[in-house]
Amino acid sequence: MSLKTPLLATVCNAIFQWMAQQEPGKKLHLDRRELFISLRRSIRSRAVLKAMERVPRELFVPTSERLNAYMNVALAVGKGQTISQPYIVALITEALRLQPTDRVLEVGAGSGYQAAVLAELVPDGNVVTVELILSLARRARGILDDLGYKNVVVEDATEILGFPGGGQYDAIVVSAAAPSLPRSLAAQLAVGGRMVVPVGDRDRQELICVLRTGEGVSFRMLGPCRFVPLLGCEGFPSSS
Repeated sequence: MSLKTPLLATVCNAIFQWMAQQEPGKKLHLDRRELFISLRRSIRSRAVLKAMERVPRELFVPTSERLNAYMNVALAVGKGQTISQPYIVALITEALRLQPTDRVLEVGAGSGYQAAVLAELVPDGNVVTVELILSLARRARGILDDLGYKNVVVEDATEILGFPGGGQYDAIVVSAAAPSLPRSLAAQLAVGGRMVVPVGDRDRQELICVLRTGEGVSFRMLGPCRFVPLLGCEGFPSSS
C-alpha cells in the first residue's frame, strides 16, 4: 500500500493540474460564444462580426486580463489606456461601411485590437494607426506583426493630429474622446469618407459618425459612450 500511495498522489496531482489548465481555455471559449451571440442581436453587418471572430482579442490584453478578454467590457491595457468593449468596436466598425480597398486611419492605436479588426475588412487597402504612448505603440506593432497583418502600419504620434502624410483617407476612427469635432481630421477625410469620433467631456461622450460630402459634412449620432481623453492638439489638456 505504501508503494501505491505516492503513485496515486502523483497521478491525482497530474489530473488536477491538467484540469486547471483546461479551465481558462474553457472560460474563454464559453465567453467568446456568448459574446458573439449577444453581438448578433444588435450588429447587422455579418462582415464586421466575422472580422472580429477572426481576431484573437485575448492576445491584445495584458496577461492578467486574458480570462476577461471576451467579456463585453472595456479592459485596461496599461498607461491609463483601455481596449474598448467589443460592442463599441463592432458599432464603430459597422458605421464605417468599409470596402476591401479602403485606406483607413486610426487615431489612438492602444492595444492594436481595433486596427486588427479594421485590417481584416480592408485586405486590399491599408490601415495607418497612430499612438502617442511609445511603449503601447511598440507593443501593438509587435502583436500585429506576429499575427501577420501586413496591411497595418503603427506610427508614433506627432504634434499634428492624425497622419496627414498618408494623404486622404476613406475612413477615420478616433479611439479617444475629443472635446469637439477635430477639424484637422475632417480635412484628412476624402470626399465620401466616414469618420467615427467620440465627442463630449472627459466623463461622457456621444459617438458621432461624420460623412464628408462635396458640400460639407453630415452627422449621425450612434449613442452614448465613454473613452479615454484625446490629449494634445485638438484634445484635452494633459494637466487637467
